[in-house]
Amino acid sequence: MTSPEDQSPAPQPPAPESKDRIYRSPAGMAGGVLLLALVGWLGVDAILVGEGRTPWLALASLILVVPLITAFTLRPAVFAGEDRLRVRNPFRVIVLPWGQVASLRSGYSNEVVAASGKKYQLWSIPVSLRARKKAARQEARAAADRAAEQQGRGGRAGRGTGGLGGFGGFAGGSSAGGRTGAGVPEGPVRAESDKIMHELRLLWEAREKEESAQGEVTVRWAWEIVGPAVAGAVVLGILLALG
Repeated sequence: MTSPEDQSPAPQPPAPESKDRIYRSPAGMAGGVLLLALVGWLGVDAILVGEGRTPWLALASLILVVPLITAFTLRPAVFAGEDRLRVRNPFRVIVLPWGQVASLRSGYSNEVVAASGKKYQLWSIPVSLRARKKAARQEARAAADRAAEQQGRGGRAGRGTGGLGGFGGFAGGSSAGGRTGAGVPEGPVRAESDKIMHELRLLWEAREKEESAQGEVTVRWAWEIVGPAVAGAVVLGILLALG
């Protein structure tokens, strides 16, 4: 018999790998699917029932247009992991370790700035000025509600338990304007794209100093998109030139 000291500890299961957070544009994806369906319907119809050079022109147009629609609508995505930020734009894939990120900016577009000073736009996180204005109005209303609630609490505290405040809980029933404290947002109101950029900044600030988040920025061209689009443009140009 072996003593407990001679028994080797049971092997521990490997720690599960953390999955990347994926950010896409739902509106862009929906628009891309609709455009692809429309272009496919028109192109296939022209190929099947067209006469003369029409089927060839339709085929060349499909080879050109389909990759471009896919590139600008379905392809863009941002993958945020523990060690790096991977940006998949229409024609390029940029991988930035968090240690190489200098800042994440939000203006008329959202972009990441590398330590070298190069800027890369985040296509899948578009900026909506309308959503920002709506969020600003909601934040102003929420701030007014919070101020009214605090003022109401101060007034009730000054009255103490006298008057109606001592009966039936009238003093704590509701805040000014008929709104309860639970209905007032606690944090700042932001547009959806600004919320995403805030999440990315928090992850960057938490991971930028980690050893595993260091490395070099890599940029790769999406030849699977560029190649077919260029081929379709060349064929379409030749057909049009031949008349």
